Amino acid sequence: MRHKIAGKKLNRSTAQRNALRRIMVKQLFEHERITTTKAKAQAIRGQAEKLITLAKRGNAAEEVERKVHARRLAASRMADATLVMKLFDEIAPRYSERDGGYTRIIKLSPREGDNAEMVVLELVE
Repeated sequence: MRHKIAGKKLNRSTAQRNALRRIMVKQLFEHERITTTKAKAQAIRGQAEKLITLAKRGNAAEEVERKVHARRLAASRMADATLVMKLFDEIAPRYSERDGGYTRIIKLSPREGDNAEMVVLELVE
């Protein structure tokens, strides 16, 4: 039984799963829209929303130390300085008045070959 276990395994080892999530979140912020399977979209959605919330709180902070700390936390999770700047300077201010729900999942037709459920994961405008 999987009681109180967060996240999906996605048929991968821990290192592969972490790498997949990191790459997909990076691509989501870079392109602001990605096409993937439903399971992968659900697995990375929470992580992406938490990073946007972190960026919003960092931008709204009064003290310089909190702003720097928020950027360093985001950089440790994304490992790309240009995307951290885009997250804090472009994406987070867009959602300053929004309390949550920064992403949207739109269903597509099943993928040919293995009939996997495909979706588009995008940032809400």
